Amino acid sequence: MMDPEDWAMISVIETEKASAGLMARLGGLLRDRRGSGAVEFAIITPILLMLYITCFELTLGLSVSKRTTRAAASVADIVTQEKKWVKADLPKMMDVATALISPYTATGLKMRISGITIDAAKKATIAWSWAQDGSKPYVVGAAVTVPTDLNFADSFLVHTEVAIPHKLLMFMPGLLPSQSQTINIRREYFYRNRLDDKVLCDDC
Repeated sequence: MMDPEDWAMISVIETEKASAGLMARLGGLLRDRRGSGAVEFAIITPILLMLYITCFELTLGLSVSKRTTRAAASVADIVTQEKKWVKADLPKMMDVATALISPYTATGLKMRISGITIDAAKKATIAWSWAQDGSKPYVVGAAVTVPTDLNFADSFLVHTEVAIPHKLLMFMPGLLPSQSQTINIRREYFYRNRLDDKVLCDDC
C-alpha cells in the first residue's frame, strides 16, 4: 500500500504533465496559421463592400445629375425657340425631360418654367410661370435674381428648373432614417429668347 507522500508526489507529477500539455497546445495554436486568411477576409470584406457601394453611388449620382442638367438646358432651349406658348402645350416638356433622364426613373420629377422680364433699370421680374402640376409657382411681377452676365436692360429670359429625387442604395439602408436615403437633385437654366422680344404664355 502506497504512502500518502507517494500519492502526493504522483498527483504533482500528473498536474505538471497536464500543465505542460496545455502549454504545448496553446503554443501550437499560436504557431498555427491555418485559417488566418479566412479571418482576414472576414474582416476586410465589409470594408471593401462599403467602398464599392460608395463608388457605385457616386457614379450613379453624377450620371443622374448630368442628365438632370441636360434636361433643364434642353427644355429652356426648346421654349425659347417659340414666340408664344399656351399652358396646354407646356406639359410636353415633361416628356422631353423624362426622355433625357432615361434610363433612370423620372418618378417624382418636378419642373418649373418661367418667363422673366428685365426692364430698363435691369430689374428682373416674373412675367409668367408654370409648374408640372399646372399651378403658377411664382407671382407675376415678383422680383427674381438672374445671373449677372445675363442681366441686360430691356431683355427677356426663360428660366427652367428641374428637380428629381434620387434614392440611394447605400450599405445597410435599414439602419438609416428614410429621409437620409433620398437626395433631391435640382438644376436650373436661364436662356435668352430667340425669335422675338419676349416669349409669351398668356394663360400661364
